Order: sequence, then C-alpha cells, then structure tokens
Amino acid sequence: MKKTILAISLLSVIFMGSFTYGNLNYEASTVLAKPKNPEIQTENKDITDTTKETIYITNINNIEGQLEIQADDIEWFEGKAADEALVKNEPNAGIDYAPDGYYIVNDEPSTYELKVAPDAEVLVQIYDRTGQPEDIDINWNEKISLEKFIALYNQKDNLDMSQFPYHVTVQDGEVIQIVQQYIP
Repeated sequence: MKKTILAISLLSVIFMGSFTYGNLNYEASTVLAKPKNPEIQTENKDITDTTKETIYITNINNIEGQLEIQADDIEWFEGKAADEALVKNEPNAGIDYAPDGYYIVNDEPSTYELKVAPDAEVLVQIYDRTGQPEDIDINWNEKISLEKFIALYNQKDNLDMSQFPYHVTVQDGEVIQIVQQYIP
C-alpha cells in the first residue's frame, strides 16, 4: 500500500512538473518557445542520404500500406545552450535558465511527410505499459516494435506520446530509427 501511494505521489509530481514547465501546458510554458504564427503550414521536404532530424510527430498515417509520419522540425537545446536559447527567444520570461535543463524552439511550425521503413527501429524512454498511471516508469532506450509505437502514439489516456520530441534517422528518404526524447 505504501509503495502504491509513493508511486502515485511520484507520478503526480512528474506530471505536474510537465504541466508547469513542459509541453503539456503549452500556453503557460516558459520552456517551450511558442510559434510566432500558430497556423501550421504543410510542405514537402526532400531528404536524401542519411540525416538526423529532431521533430515532433504530429500524425501517423498508413497510406496504401506505406507508413508515413507528419514531422515538424524543432531545435532541441540542453544545458548552457538551453539557457542561452531561452534568454534569446524569451527575453521577458523573468528567468535566465531553462528550468528543466532543456529548451525547444519551433519558430516556424510546418509539417512534412516522412516515409517510415517497415523495419524501423523504435527506442522509447517512457510509455504506458499497463494502462495504470502508477506503472508508468522510465526505461532508457527500450526497444519496441513499430506496431507497438503506433498503438502507443494513438493511445492518449495516461501518457500522450505525441507530446514528446523525437530524434529520427532518415536514410534515402525513409525513417530507419525513431528515438523518443525524454522530457521531465
């Protein structure tokens, strides 16, 4: 019983921190730079060779058997670089440091489609394993199937996977790796 109460208390603190400083409380966030124009434009982006992108995944579609993600490029900053980005982008924030040690800039929201390789590797840090909020826990770089990731992404009950940034590796126009970025 004490473990359950402790787990629920810990999760409450984590989630409240996310609401206060993270993406879950977008309007009041001092950590997330708000876009100047909230209307998102969709564009086609040609990615060849091998690149790494840091994105929000805004949607996942299966179009005639080809999995595609809608991606929105972001800039991810940590540590001192996060502090500097916050001061530059939000000079009136009243603080000169990124409270959680990271800062996201998304000045020009626009989405583009990325095809996902059927055998793409997916690594996550935290997700809802059981449907019980008290069971949500961090397990660094846990490999899950692409199918499981899609199911988790579409499940919004206890932990909304669309609120996390992702680092993707794109090779010859297809995503071959998706890595969830943990945010406190």
